[in-house]
Amino acid sequence: MKKVLVLIAVLLIAAYIIPASGNIPNSEGVFDINFGRISAEAAPVYDPIPADTSMKVNVNAKAAVLMDAGTGKILMAMNPDQQLYPASVTKIMSMLLVCEALSEGKISLSDKVTCSEEAAKKGGSQIWLEPGEVMTVEELFKAIAIYSANDACTALAELIAGSEAAFVNLMNQKAGMLGMTRTHFENCTGLDDTTTSHQTSARDVAIMSRELLKYEDIFIKYTTTWMDSLRGGKTELVNTNRLVRTYKGITGLKTGTTAKAGHCVSATAKRDGLHLIAVVMGSNNSNDRFNGARAMLDWGFANYESVIPEVDKTQITKVKVLHGVEQELYPHIPEISPVLVAKGKSKDITQKVTLATDIEAPVEKGQVVGTIEFFLGKEKLGEYKLTAPEDIKKMNLWDAILKLFGCFKKTEKDVKIEDRAKEKVTESVTEKATEAETEKKKEEKSKKKESAETTEKETKKAQESAEKKKDKTEDTN
Repeated sequence: MKKVLVLIAVLLIAAYIIPASGNIPNSEGVFDINFGRISAEAAPVYDPIPADTSMKVNVNAKAAVLMDAGTGKILMAMNPDQQLYPASVTKIMSMLLVCEALSEGKISLSDKVTCSEEAAKKGGSQIWLEPGEVMTVEELFKAIAIYSANDACTALAELIAGSEAAFVNLMNQKAGMLGMTRTHFENCTGLDDTTTSHQTSARDVAIMSRELLKYEDIFIKYTTTWMDSLRGGKTELVNTNRLVRTYKGITGLKTGTTAKAGHCVSATAKRDGLHLIAVVMGSNNSNDRFNGARAMLDWGFANYESVIPEVDKTQITKVKVLHGVEQELYPHIPEISPVLVAKGKSKDITQKVTLATDIEAPVEKGQVVGTIEFFLGKEKLGEYKLTAPEDIKKMNLWDAILKLFGCFKKTEKDVKIEDRAKEKVTESVTEKATEAETEKKKEEKSKKKESAETTEKETKKAQESAEKKKDKTEDTN
């Protein structure tokens, strides 16, 4: 018996610690686990604009773009990569860096900011800050978002980076990180009287607008405000974006006007979960930019919808783990983001799951074990990685021995449990049998008693009948 147990132990240990020979076969529907480690994502690059994104509405401007904020997909475009002066639309990037600093806790809305000489002497739109004047971050941010104040923007740039020049470096770094390859900033305000290279493109404006929309909870109460004031009501602020008053679902975002740039706007609006960005650059007048933005937004809301595909979990099965301390794992399903589809087409979305049949230990938490893709016809709407939910280490000799003895111990324990269970079952059966026997005896006793009583009654009745007959005979005689 001991030899048999030793042989079993050797075989079990060998099975756990000796790697499987050969490679895991790759075929259609099997994920190549050799590429399953997560790597750092590269900086975003421009996607080619599909041919069907030609202008569907009339926009009187040098360039225009309509983008879905959720997916970044461009729905229509006119000269999207032409480099143009953006004027105060520049402040979208400035507001983005301020929102990031607020979100990361580097600054707070209640922080006090002292205006410098440099900030005070900025021209163009301003709230006439005086050198040494103190305002809060919130007051200055409000002045930027509503009134496009250049002095307020410079004061916040100095707070965050120490100087406007250092802040502009951060702006250009962020532009590079976002893949804004047609953009170069020279200041934080968009003033272009003395520059020839402070330029961007309609596509790049849409990209940085989309990034700013991630901080909607911070800025939206300002970008959707029509009128406000500072200094106890002494300084009136009127929003430069007239769509704030007239367009349903408006969320912002920023206007800009200079002689070089013409009239520009990045207008954002949300309806039923669909968030759109309409960028217009280089219009000859204010009406043209707002009418163009409104027309693009109207077309987008009329033709598209944002939906979250429902995952069919029946297609996602457990993955076998070879030579690990755990023998299988169930993939982690990530949160599914909304996808953009033409209205009425959401019911036609299909799902494709590609999953490894097995994977070699060790397994790292987050290691890719498959993918889930969503399609509308042949168009891929989105792809998500299915990952390992936790670390699973490779089985070593000691783990195998512990597992082996754990199995034996468990078996011995299980036997005791089974024996006890059998005893309980036997006791229960015996008890029930005893109860049944007792009940049966009670019933028999009851029946005997009833039978005796019946017999007694019948005997008594017969005796009474006999006596009556006797009496009757005697009377006759």
